[in-house]
Amino acid sequence: MPIPKAELHLHIEGTLEPELAFTLADRNGITLPYSDVDALRQAYSFTDLQSFLNLYYELMDVLRTPRDFTDLTEAYLARAAAQGVRHAEIFFDPQAHTSRGVDLDTVIEGLTAALDTSLARHGISTALILCFLRDRPAHEAMDTLHQARPHLDHISAVGLDSAEVGHPPEKFTEVFAAARDMGLRCVAHAGEEGPASYIWQALDLLKAERIDHGIRALEDPALLTRLAADQTPLTVCPLSNVRLRAVDHMAHHPLPALMDAGLLVTVNSDDPSYFGGYVHDNFQALHTHLGLDTEQLRRLARNSFTAAFLDPDRKRALIAQVDAHPGW
Repeated sequence: MPIPKAELHLHIEGTLEPELAFTLADRNGITLPYSDVDALRQAYSFTDLQSFLNLYYELMDVLRTPRDFTDLTEAYLARAAAQGVRHAEIFFDPQAHTSRGVDLDTVIEGLTAALDTSLARHGISTALILCFLRDRPAHEAMDTLHQARPHLDHISAVGLDSAEVGHPPEKFTEVFAAARDMGLRCVAHAGEEGPASYIWQALDLLKAERIDHGIRALEDPALLTRLAADQTPLTVCPLSNVRLRAVDHMAHHPLPALMDAGLLVTVNSDDPSYFGGYVHDNFQALHTHLGLDTEQLRRLARNSFTAAFLDPDRKRALIAQVDAHPGW
């Protein structure tokens, strides 16, 4: 069994495997523009973040009912458990659903039907993170936040995702302030395709407690010093970075340099059905292509629980499971 770990950067819509996409399309009377599963899988070839997002949003159309969201989430949890995941903090994109006529109640009902039984069924505790689409107007994000108010007992944090370049975090300063006033934690995608300055904005303006991706922090020595001093977690997604051409080859991935700089780095899968692997597959890729040894991989597993929004007792218990595990 793979080493216990938390997954902190996972878009539930990005776990839609081609087989399930066709099942849900058939259930909902939707015709996909692909002849079969193999043809759809061949479309999972991207030149950058935007080319991925185009397919990501197109396929999301098969998600229509609470049952669809439950089946999607249950499929992820089963795979995650087999990969050693013991805690998952799961992103979802309300605006991507409400904009196509699927209301927020439907989405959350479906997600929580699976999440509420996850610990008993899969041994995975969970948290739900509502993400705002940064390429949409800030007022739309604020509207989404207010729509989510009746569901705050199911939501732990807010995040910021979608197309990064040209959409700096500062645009969402007021939205994140409002979320904090509601008692929500804050995380944000920054420094994947966007510059290191976006990481500064996420920290200083959004008060982000974790930076999702953050690999371009290496371009700014002062930022590295701050991230190391504050132990602000980075939720790095190696296979995703390579698939989206943010990094040209896994052998050149900056994750070891970030670790060497003293940062609190975690490993995650991002959108695993699109990017060629779930979270332990990312661990395997780091071992195979970058030569990370057992102790380095165990450190990454510990970091994942350290960085999680978990109560202290469960955090200590899960880190103890890492320490007791014989390998990685």
